[in-house]
Amino acid sequence: MAKLIDTCSRELMDTAPQIIQAIRVEMRRGRGSDISIPLFRTLGFVQRNPYSSLSNLAEHLGLTLPSDSKLVDGLVKQKLVTRREFMADRRMITLVLTKAGASIVDSARADAQANLAQKLGGLSIDELETIYQAMKLLRSIFAGQSR
Repeated sequence: MAKLIDTCSRELMDTAPQIIQAIRVEMRRGRGSDISIPLFRTLGFVQRNPYSSLSNLAEHLGLTLPSDSKLVDGLVKQKLVTRREFMADRRMITLVLTKAGASIVDSARADAQANLAQKLGGLSIDELETIYQAMKLLRSIFAGQSR
């Protein structure tokens, strides 16, 4: 059992980065040329983590708070993100995507999903079912962990 666990964990560590890279390539391809990659990553993070703080975003992006704040200023000016006061503490600012910001991420996601579906198109129904069941199982194990 321990050997199988080690083999599975090694395969996961070897395969997950390849899958993530393929998804990133497809998402970036669909982002549009007027949105830089850091801005696009910001939009994606805010969509996945609505009402996040600048600190949460800076940690995710690996930026300082001043750099992160400047990046968000640009998105606010483009009307892709809004800053809102946190109800419980007005000193804390949270970030929310606008409809335009969500549209950019949703469009890139739909394009990426279509391209990934095309890559999976050559698999049999049994192989696809195996992947689907494995993804559901992995989601149940890793759900709720920091992104």
